[in-house]
Amino acid sequence: VQLQASGGGLVQAGGSLLLTCTYSGSFRSIDSMAWYRQAPGKQRELVARIDSDGKTVEAVSVKDRFTITRDTASKTAHLHMNSLKAEDTAVYYCNAAGTLAGKGWSPGPRFNSWGQGTQVTVSS
Repeated sequence: VQLQASGGGLVQAGGSLLLTCTYSGSFRSIDSMAWYRQAPGKQRELVARIDSDGKTVEAVSVKDRFTITRDTASKTAHLHMNSLKAEDTAVYYCNAAGTLAGKGWSPGPRFNSWGQGTQVTVSS
């Protein structure tokens, strides 16, 4: 499964950005899609995740500001980012986890795929 992230850029504090993750390839199911971020000198951290049943999880630091959505028809996941702060500056990565197609009706192996990352810079 291949992931392509887009939508990053430079924005002033208080502004908004929409990140898009487009996925392609053959798979049996996608159990979750998520956005992670990594700021310089820091570890990669989970920003938000959406499971196949629509349930979402957001990091405390972005709760009520960021929203993750998924559109299976267009094979995309979005991260809607509002009220951006300087501390949101990071490279944002999309992630998908699920099961590949197997032989016949049997499930294939699990996969955990990453996109290439998109830079988000928030100026204060």
